[in-house]
Amino acid sequence: LSILLSLLVPVHSTRSPDCGGILTPLGLSYFAEVSKPHAETVLRQDLLAPVVPDLLVGSTKPSRTQINSVKVTELSLSLVPDSGLRLSVDVDLGITPAPSTTKVTRLSIRADLHVEMNPEGNLEVVTSACKPTMEEVQSTEERESKSSSSELDKEINVDKVCLEVSKLLLSPNEELISLTAQFPVSPSCQLQYLPLAAPVFSEQGITISLQTTFQVAGMAIPLPVSPVPFNMPELASSSPAHLTLAFSEHFFSSLFFALEMAGAFNMTILSPLTTATVAPKITQMGSLFPEDLPVVLQAVFRSSTRVVLEEGKAALKLLLTVHVGAGSPAFQSFLSVNVDMSAGLLLSVTNTRMIISAPVIENVELSLAASDVGPVPDALLEELFLPTIRTEVPAQINVVLSEGVVLPHISSFTYTNINVVIHKDYVLVPCNLQLQERTG
Repeated sequence: LSILLSLLVPVHSTRSPDCGGILTPLGLSYFAEVSKPHAETVLRQDLLAPVVPDLLVGSTKPSRTQINSVKVTELSLSLVPDSGLRLSVDVDLGITPAPSTTKVTRLSIRADLHVEMNPEGNLEVVTSACKPTMEEVQSTEERESKSSSSELDKEINVDKVCLEVSKLLLSPNEELISLTAQFPVSPSCQLQYLPLAAPVFSEQGITISLQTTFQVAGMAIPLPVSPVPFNMPELASSSPAHLTLAFSEHFFSSLFFALEMAGAFNMTILSPLTTATVAPKITQMGSLFPEDLPVVLQAVFRSSTRVVLEEGKAALKLLLTVHVGAGSPAFQSFLSVNVDMSAGLLLSVTNTRMIISAPVIENVELSLAASDVGPVPDALLEELFLPTIRTEVPAQINVVLSEGVVLPHISSFTYTNINVVIHKDYVLVPCNLQLQERTG
């Protein structure tokens, strides 16, 4: 297989998306909501200490100012079209400036974030602007001197929180790196989703375009070039989903092509027939096989599989050559049959995997390709072999597909409230995000 792959033309250099996703404003709000406890933890680690470490300006002497509580009251993310995101964080700090007094001071952080592609091809959140401000909101002593606030500003370097402000979100860069992990599709075939450019920010949401690549036996394989460039479809502004994934027709055809290259669909099918039961219908069988042997079918793809998407339905077009033979373990073919088959596809999503199955055979045509036993009419081929082919070919394909295909996702989140909507030329998967509980 490695030699075969090395002889193929190099992976095509034209980089074009075949899938992607749009994170809606609702999804962005959910991400901000689940980041809030994380932000509070990070700020507590940075700010909550008997002597505020690294936040003192100029002096290492113990400070009269001590932060004894940190509470994030507000964390929000808003879209800045054509630019990026605006992060707003409000933090109430319980501060003891002297032994007898405690007051609450509001730390407000406003930061502008955008997303870049780094040299490794991963997406990365970068801070482009950040402004922290502090303001006293209440005091245990009304006669508190106004000078204490200015003293606090002098003693606590609030600018430090801007150095790594993106860390207040739920590990965004680690999560974005996980988007490009390799996922197994079969024992020897892996897929990977690669971002083609930095995301596009609009009122609709954050759009990421991805290209799917496949490796077979550790080597990248060249995929058929999509005849139609794929663009992420526009979504209805009223979409209730956090995220909408989109997959082109070409994505599905590439998936089946990669599995073919990996040999996942090469099938050996044991027929209920024997050479003795076939001999009355094909007379030369008796002389070719004097002893009674089981009849075995070996199916290989004679042309690339195609997936066709129409409104509300998906179909799989299979072009096979089935070699019919006898003998075990030595296989001796006595005729070959061309099989043109169309199967309806069912698509569903569980967690972060798309489950594909071909339960319904819509059409099958058999024709003789080659024969060592003389001419065999198509009607006889169908009588002898059609029931087995109609049953066993989709059954074995479904075994290959049963584990599902991992969808683009980031590691800490799974998908819920999932719909699969099939349109002409593409499939949409609107869903909600759900933060997974960390264990261990």
